[in-house]
Amino acid sequence: MNSSGPLPSGTVTFVFTDVEGSSQRWETHRETMKAAVAHHDALMRATIEKHRGYVFKTVGDAFCAAFHTPLDAVKAALEAQRALADADFSAVDGLRVRIGIHTGHADERDGDYFGPMVNRVARLMSVGHGGQTLVSAATRELIHHDLPDTATLTNLGSHRFRDLTHTEQVWQLSAADLLNEFPPLKSLDALPNNLPIQPTSFRGREHDLKEVKSLLDRHALLTLSGAGGVGKTRLAVQAGAQLLDRYADGVWLAELAPISDPALVSSVIAKVLSASKPEGYGVDGPIPQWLKRKQLLLIIDTCEHLLEAVAALADAICRSCPDVRILATSRQALGIVGEALYRLPSLAVPEPVTRLRTEEALRYGAIALFIDRASFADTRFELTDDNATAVAEICRRLDGIPLAIELAAARVKVLSVPNLAQRLNERFRVLTGGSRTALPRQKTLSALIDWSYDLLSPQERTLFGRLATFAGTFTLDAAAAVCAGDGIDDANMLDLVSSLVDKSLVVADTGGDLERYRLLESMREYGLEKQTASGERESLARRYAEFFLGVAREAETKLDTIPLNEWLAHLDPELENFRAVLEWSLDKGRDAALGGALAGALEMFWWHGGLEAEGRRWIGAALRQVGTGENPAVEARLRQAMAVLTSRFLYS
Repeated sequence: MNSSGPLPSGTVTFVFTDVEGSSQRWETHRETMKAAVAHHDALMRATIEKHRGYVFKTVGDAFCAAFHTPLDAVKAALEAQRALADADFSAVDGLRVRIGIHTGHADERDGDYFGPMVNRVARLMSVGHGGQTLVSAATRELIHHDLPDTATLTNLGSHRFRDLTHTEQVWQLSAADLLNEFPPLKSLDALPNNLPIQPTSFRGREHDLKEVKSLLDRHALLTLSGAGGVGKTRLAVQAGAQLLDRYADGVWLAELAPISDPALVSSVIAKVLSASKPEGYGVDGPIPQWLKRKQLLLIIDTCEHLLEAVAALADAICRSCPDVRILATSRQALGIVGEALYRLPSLAVPEPVTRLRTEEALRYGAIALFIDRASFADTRFELTDDNATAVAEICRRLDGIPLAIELAAARVKVLSVPNLAQRLNERFRVLTGGSRTALPRQKTLSALIDWSYDLLSPQERTLFGRLATFAGTFTLDAAAAVCAGDGIDDANMLDLVSSLVDKSLVVADTGGDLERYRLLESMREYGLEKQTASGERESLARRYAEFFLGVAREAETKLDTIPLNEWLAHLDPELENFRAVLEWSLDKGRDAALGGALAGALEMFWWHGGLEAEGRRWIGAALRQVGTGENPAVEARLRQAMAVLTSRFLYS
């Protein structure tokens, strides 16, 4: 560390550096690497200090430095790359350093820096290559008119980092006398995966993340188990993002929460992997066969309601695919040979104390999560010595369950922290009769959802219950078609949905061309109970079914008028909703004619979407129910669709 001059504070420019491939060089050049790294360290430290930088941390051969101005940081990075290029590192087959530069506000404590900005510059650096210097949009905005002579900034486009939150515009800092040609950045966009962007940052699970990554090194199947809302899915997705480099054929997420039929498990996973499962084959057939020579990580999310089907497929994959890893999330183990189980605990919370200082509170994952989500809900929120004890009390009362903490943190924009803590205390006292510790975690989450529901307006309560009808994501138009009327005005739909998003009861995905919404699994279950209590469940299910039959029929008429990829992109997001309608109408026997009409209207979607086996299953179920002559038009359409899909199966 150095101590020349005051530490940068407020808005700080960070420079993070890392030697590319150092682990491999240590293995092959152990003795000569000692001298090479010592020379590297001396060059880096001298250059950083020359330009008034402060080295606040070193990890192995990686440097973390802070600068008062972005121009000083840029000058230091350029000079460092030149010095490293001129040095003789031939004894270790060369030494190339990647550098990331980012500017923002960060908190400094005891000579170290904390906050999202520090994590961001680390992510930025990690996607680069040896010899490459990457600059964030924030830094570029401050220095692009004042670059050193011969230096240029090249726009490398928008990229997703492995924190999975938002995208970042990345610029390459270049100079005529330096290497300027590099492979594509190692961001999520350049690697095969279907991992979704996360609306919030990853907090409080750093130790668990390290454990999961280590266990996947040693086991073909790892199951994350824990109570509902404890954060299993978020941890699994984050682990997948950080492990992308290890799997040449990518990391793929299959979400099972929207389905209830075990027969659909292999179809869902086959679609995610683009490996169609022909009818008549068991799970030990096409999918494991397709994966046999692949090197990938398959994340199977929410398995507890489909254990036998998931276990059979996972077992078949593990037995025949040596380079495939499976990471499952479930409230209980799959129960097969070779499975490793990692029980995900609640986030760490402090013991009850009379007064908790800010510095002590920040050590606990539950409090770190609360701070992050509360700041997201209200930018004025900050943890202080005055409110740290109350925040700790809230997190402790919620058993450190992430989903419960997120719901509570969203209320800081309308309730003070002490009042929030008091309201939670009152709710739990009513539910437990004064015995806080006797409350099961699942019931704790239900109690918090109860409390959140009680805070809604009558219209919001009505809409929240009705939105639970959607098994998959939905658009505002779909919400209006299914949920409007009887107290809900179509014109108010946007405001009402936005309000539910603000209250963390509905999740919004605005990353695509058209925003879509969804309910978390536990929220949907709660909403369906409200539907049953109100007597609306069956009427809503029928409106839902009729709406998506209309979606399928309209799409059928447009197949020849728009490009196929656009046509599929329009229907793909509705697959879980189609399945839910087919289950309601055919599996539950509510309306065979409607289910048959939908299964037939989706003929080309089954075909072009790689779901012909699933399509034949639904069409066959419909034919068995409508093949009595009562619905000749539906029956004829089904037989036509079955003939088309069967011909493709026989041909393939």
